Amino acid sequence: MSAGKKITEKLSAAVLTESTGKDWVGWFAVLDKWGAQERGHTEIARHLREDHGVNGWHAQSITVGYEQERGLREVGQSCEGTWEASASKTVNAPAERVSEAFVDAALRRRWLPDGDLTLRTHRAGKSLTADWEDGGSRISVWLTAKGPGKTQVGLGHHKLDDADAVAAYKEFWRTHLSELKRVLEAE
Repeated sequence: MSAGKKITEKLSAAVLTESTGKDWVGWFAVLDKWGAQERGHTEIARHLREDHGVNGWHAQSITVGYEQERGLREVGQSCEGTWEASASKTVNAPAERVSEAFVDAALRRRWLPDGDLTLRTHRAGKSLTADWEDGGSRISVWLTAKGPGKTQVGLGHHKLDDADAVAAYKEFWRTHLSELKRVLEAE
């Protein structure tokens, strides 16, 4: 794989250079020289922030890109080794209504007929966590108001089995969040 190929789908070398003063190859060389392959995720990100003045978001992006490039983790794998998928969608509906779409079983069946969740925590219009289907995995949902009647939905699906499950659930949640958008915006 070329330097940062997978991660650059999210952050180009030009944008990284403009924001941090180095591209992927430059940051990978700095981290290799420092011995990052022998260190943990948190230590690498802290080194980038404290010793190189990289802001938190870019430090995390560089760290994840480095770990993936050097084979320390795969795409979709957390720094703890667990597998996670994520998806997001902006919906023209208030955050409280979007929250109801997850909590109210009848409304949920309109956009998520092929999934079963058991609510664990719920802050109306803000966030929720739920066990997914048999409880072997979990979802976290964060709602961010983007103005009156507009909400960004961020969903993380945690404790997945492997990279194949990550890919499958990424597609699953993209499809179902689009359906959530369609259902709520048709009301």
